[in-house]
Amino acid sequence: MACILAIETSTSVCSVALASAGEVICDQVSFDGPSHASLVGVYVEECLNVLKERGLKLDAVAVSSGPGSYTGLRIGASVAKGLCFGFGIPLIGVHTLDVMADMVIRRAGVEAEGLYCPMIDARRMEVYAALYNKVGEVVRPVAADVVDAETYAAYLAEGRVTFFGDGAAKCAKVITSPHAVFVEGVSPLASGMFPLAEKAFAEKRFEDVAYFEPFYLKEFRATIAKNKVLGAAK
Repeated sequence: MACILAIETSTSVCSVALASAGEVICDQVSFDGPSHASLVGVYVEECLNVLKERGLKLDAVAVSSGPGSYTGLRIGASVAKGLCFGFGIPLIGVHTLDVMADMVIRRAGVEAEGLYCPMIDARRMEVYAALYNKVGEVVRPVAADVVDAETYAAYLAEGRVTFFGDGAAKCAKVITSPHAVFVEGVSPLASGMFPLAEKAFAEKRFEDVAYFEPFYLKEFRATIAKNKVLGAAK
């Protein structure tokens, strides 16, 4: 298996991790707020020191591709690109919501029934969310949702939906279905990126280092505005 460095900066959490042959051998993370500019370089250096100490060769860099914070994603992508150019290795983009869903589904294990809905906060009652089944397949792709009691009603009518991420807490006030489950304390982490990154590496699904751009939240805001206009016109 490959030796991969992962960088996750899509939310206020900053994390960098290194894995070799499927084992996480360095994991650096801060939950103390958006301090990516000052921490990412330090965390990368610590991981590269472990790489050198173990005599390993870096095979690829994985970076969160959004949706997420414009500033955070820009910093992560810039560092990841620099590493790929410097080492002459491929870049792997990993969707932020895919990472979150994979983390929670793996934690649930054999009890992973129903659907899973990771949410990233986008102010007010807006979130960026997707829906996954218990094996991590996308049931509904990422969308910009204005959350009210009916937003996920069709899915909740069919059974359990587990909501999580920094956008989920505010939704608990309006999503009152008995089939709705809310899991606290779930953030996308670099250490949680490896299963998806290793799969992408094995399948040679790499990004164009020169032209890679993360999926910024601002791109979703235009979608939200459009949805509001369309809704008002009905």
